[in-house]
Amino acid sequence: MAVGIFDSGLGGLTVLDAVSRHLPEVPFVYLGDNANAPYGVRNADDIYRLTTAGVQRLFDEGCDLVILACNTASAAALRRMQAAWIPEGKRVLGVFVPLIEALTERRWGDNSPPREVAVNCVALFATPATVRSRAFQRELSFRAVGVDVEAQACGGLVDAIEEGDMILAEALVRSHVDALKRKMPHPEAAMLGCTHYPLLEEVFREALGPRVKVFSQAQVVAESLEDYLKRHPGRAGDGTAKFLTTGDPRKVSGQATQFLRRQIVFEAA
Repeated sequence: MAVGIFDSGLGGLTVLDAVSRHLPEVPFVYLGDNANAPYGVRNADDIYRLTTAGVQRLFDEGCDLVILACNTASAAALRRMQAAWIPEGKRVLGVFVPLIEALTERRWGDNSPPREVAVNCVALFATPATVRSRAFQRELSFRAVGVDVEAQACGGLVDAIEEGDMILAEALVRSHVDALKRKMPHPEAAMLGCTHYPLLEEVFREALGPRVKVFSQAQVVAESLEDYLKRHPGRAGDGTAKFLTTGDPRKVSGQATQFLRRQIVFEAA
C-alpha cells in the first residue's frame, strides 16, 4: 500500500523528498491543499475540517498510513482526529513528535518519564496557528523537564515561499529571528516547526549564529518513518509517487518544480 503525505501546500514536498531517498521502494501519494493554503492563519475547527477531508482523500487513494507533513495540521487537528475520527486499520502520524524525539534524544515509542535533556533554551519558529496551539510545548513536557521554549510566530513566511518570493522570505526569516532574540537572547537550539522552513535552513542558521543547533524536520521525519516501517513490514512497490492538488494543477506543478528543482507534475485531487 502507498503512504500518503498531506500538506496545506508545498512544504510537505521537503518531507517527501527526504523519505523517498530513505525508502526508494515505497510508493507515495502526495496531496497539497493548495486551494485553501495557508493553514497557519485559520482557526482550529477550520484546520480540522480541511485536514480530515484531505486525509480521507488519501485513504480513498488506497493509503493506509498518512503523514501529516504540515505542522499546523499536526498541532491543531491530529489529537482530535486520533480521538474520534481515524477509521480502524488506518494510521495518521504527525511531524512534531519526531522533531521532539530528536531534541530529547529519545527513540520512537520511548514512554519513560520526562527527564532533563542537554538543552535548556529552545527557540521554536512556526506558523501563528501552530504557536497558538502550544502543541510543541505539550508534547515536549511529556518527554523533558526544565526546558524553556520561546515561540516565534512567523507570519507571512509560508505565503512568500509558496509564491516563490525568496528575497522576501529571507528578509522575513531575519526579521523573525531578530524578534525571537529580543525575547530569548541566547537560544541553545532552534526548531524549524514548519515543513516549508527547510528551504531557508541556511538563512536561519546564519541569522541564529554558529552556537545554535538547528533541528529541521524533513530528515528527522524520514528517519522516523523508516524506523516505523521496519517495525510494520509488508509495504513495498516500485517507489512511484503520485501528486494531487486541490489547486490549479498547472500552476502548482510549476511552483513544485521550482521548489524541488526537478520536474513535478500534479493532478487535480
